[in-house]
Amino acid sequence: MVDYTPPAKRSLVGPVILGTMVLVVLALAGWAAFLILPYLVLQTTWFIPTLIVIAKSLLLLVALLVFIAYILLADRKIWAAVQLRRGPNVVGPWGLFQSFADLLKFVLKEPVVPASADKVLFLLAPLLTCVLALAAWAVIPVHPGWAIADINVGVLYIFAISSLGVYGIIIGGWASNSKYPFLGALRSAAQMVSYEVSIGFVIITVLMLVGSLNLTDIVLAQQNSGPAHWLGVPWFTMLNWFFIPLFPMFVIFFISALAETNRPPFDLPEAESELVAGFMSEYGSTPYLLFMLGEYVAIMTMCALTTILFLGGWTAPINAAPFTWVPGVVWFVIKMCAVFFMFAMVKAMVPRYRYDQLMRLGWKVFLPLSLGAVVLVAAVLQLTGWYR
Repeated sequence: MVDYTPPAKRSLVGPVILGTMVLVVLALAGWAAFLILPYLVLQTTWFIPTLIVIAKSLLLLVALLVFIAYILLADRKIWAAVQLRRGPNVVGPWGLFQSFADLLKFVLKEPVVPASADKVLFLLAPLLTCVLALAAWAVIPVHPGWAIADINVGVLYIFAISSLGVYGIIIGGWASNSKYPFLGALRSAAQMVSYEVSIGFVIITVLMLVGSLNLTDIVLAQQNSGPAHWLGVPWFTMLNWFFIPLFPMFVIFFISALAETNRPPFDLPEAESELVAGFMSEYGSTPYLLFMLGEYVAIMTMCALTTILFLGGWTAPINAAPFTWVPGVVWFVIKMCAVFFMFAMVKAMVPRYRYDQLMRLGWKVFLPLSLGAVVLVAAVLQLTGWYR
């Protein structure tokens, strides 16, 4: 005879009490909002502007993340096309939903934290990297007046934020408490600091032509002055873009941006054959996703900065119909995609450097060239009076 014990009846007292507490809290929150919101709207001068900034930030964040999802798909498609493969083509029509499927996969995975790791810093590092990368977009104008904060030191802000991004990588490598991630973090720190120097000197050459640190002023300078006006064809705006008079600086900036964002052939901090994914060796699921998201946001920041500094920003190549019918934000996105296409082609075609070659290129080639370019541009501007 089997001993059968009927299941215990579940008491409803706990759920009822919890539901009542939730309703009370919601009622109190609604009552407080009813009392406070009219005062904030009518009696303060900061509440409405703050709401507008928050709304603009959320709109930019959503648009940027969706754009990066398809940029990531384009990166994989271009790489596959160079290698005569199909690339992602199963999830959704032509594989358009592949990035979202990857997002779902990463989010649903269980995050694993090594037992010997510093758990707080281990989880903080990818969040820090992602937040800093997104924060750089607060000052980037994609259209006249389309910037969350059009500050006069926009260039310095982006340079400072991109410099802080290395801390997330260092913290992630150190907090993992493993030799391979730590070595990868050290490599990344040395690499990013090395190429930030040449990027800074290249930006100085552009600033000397403009006379302003404001990103909007840099775009307007490529629209209102330059070789097109000197040659009597002011409608041919493309001649004013700084990549023509500063072409060597454009090349140095592009290559340094590859190294700054750990893109091939300079992805030595993540070299699979040497460091097994580098500083991200111990990461998986959502923390790994945040590291990769921060990396791609930083890549798009460099593409946007290249567009603003050298390719005229949102200005059309020819200031006449039908080019002027296209909105400025569309031109900005087209130029960003063109720069990213060059990023993707370099990844697919150029073999990886050795680490000593990487450091030699940064310190013994790019640093002297960019420093000499600053002196040369300053001398030319002083002797000729151009861009005044």
